Formats: sequence, structure tokens, C-alpha cells
Amino acid sequence: MARILVVDDDEAVLGVVERALGMAGHTVVAERSGQRALELLARDQQFDVVVLDIVMAAPDGIRVCEAMRTNPLVAHLPVLFLTAKGAVDDRITGLQAGADDYMSKPFDLRELELRVEALLRYHTETRTDHRVRSGALEIDRDAGSVLVNGQPVELTPIEFDLLDYMLRHVGEVIPSERLLREVWGYPEGIGNTSLVRMHVLNLRRKLEEDPGRPRYVRTVPRHGYVLQPDGPDSLGIQGAPDPEVRQ
Repeated sequence: MARILVVDDDEAVLGVVERALGMAGHTVVAERSGQRALELLARDQQFDVVVLDIVMAAPDGIRVCEAMRTNPLVAHLPVLFLTAKGAVDDRITGLQAGADDYMSKPFDLRELELRVEALLRYHTETRTDHRVRSGALEIDRDAGSVLVNGQPVELTPIEFDLLDYMLRHVGEVIPSERLLREVWGYPEGIGNTSLVRMHVLNLRRKLEEDPGRPRYVRTVPRHGYVLQPDGPDSLGIQGAPDPEVRQ
């Protein structure tokens, strides 16, 4: 199965997670500090998922995740935050740091297993076509690069996957529940739609000139999201404020 790095300074939590993922058939490597985790990743990149606590002695989980995203050897690894910091602002901070998913303590072990399996399934999926382009947006799957009007944009792995999926369904209104299934790989009923919303907001901040009046990633109230790379005029929206964006 997979090789998973779990980082948490709480020995009890570390033991529970290590046993649960081990019983699910995975090989688990446990570390109790962010510094030791970074040192390990510097010499050993053969992991499939990193499960990471936030509240640890420096460097904390946020700094560890940010360091991973700037290291080309491990930038591709999916990161799941597992932490007691469950407020909305904490979740936003974690996702902006580059996490793919976020679970709050206390947590259900079976749900943790399913979320890890979903990340594994999506990130190991074989992809045959390497470049997707529509309007001003272009992604190169081999290079992991994104261009907007010819200019490079840096995305986290899950933001890249989200944009990739939406580019393959241009002009189609996609419900959040479907994105949880198709992008995150979650089974029906697993995951929270607020996870999608926060990643969409982060994606807009990077793609849009004015995230409050997005041209590309639009909200369709009560239905989901739609990607329109040719701009809002083709939707009859004319760059109006998005109903989901706080002004």
C-alpha cells in the first residue's frame, strides 16, 4: 500500500493514527517535530501522503507545509492537516499554506482512513493528456505549470487539480459535492463543502485581477461553480460581484 509520514507532537494521537493507518495496510513513519520531519524529507522523499499537525514547536505545521511546497522534491506530496485548530480562519490559513485537506480533532478514524485513501487515489491516477488549454487559461500537467494570459501562476497541488478538473468541464455548473468526489476522491457523504469553497476562494486570489468580481471561476447560487475562461461576457454576467465573495 502507501508509505505515509505522520507528524504530531502529541504521542497519544501519533500512536492512534499510526496504528489505524497501519491496520489499513499502509507503512507509517511517525515523527514528533516539524524539524525532524523536514530533515527526514530532505533525505527521503519516498512518501505518498503527509499527515501533519499544526500546533507544534517551531517550525509548526504551517511552516512545514510551506517549506514542502517550495521544495521541488516533495512539493507534489498531498498534505492532510489533522489538528485541534478547527476555526474557519485556521482552516483558511492551512489551505493557503498548501494543504490538500484539513481535519479537526477529535476525529473519526474511519473517516481519516477514507480521506487518506482518497488523496492517494487521486494523486496516483494515471493521466494520458498533458496539456489543457481554454481561453486565457492553460495548464501543463507534466510541468505542473499554469498560465493566465501567458503569465505563470503558482498554485498548490490541490488548486492545480481543481483548476484541471474545471478546465475539463468548461461552462458546466459543477456542484461542490461532485468536486469533493471527483477532485478529492471522497466517497458520498465524506468531506465538507466548505473545503471546496475555501479552495475556490484561494484559486480566485491567484487567477483573478479582482477576486471580488471574478472573470473565470464563478459561483452559481445553490448549484455550484462554473469556469468560463473566455470571461464573464459569454455568461451574461459582465464581471458582477460574485455572490459568494465578501465585499
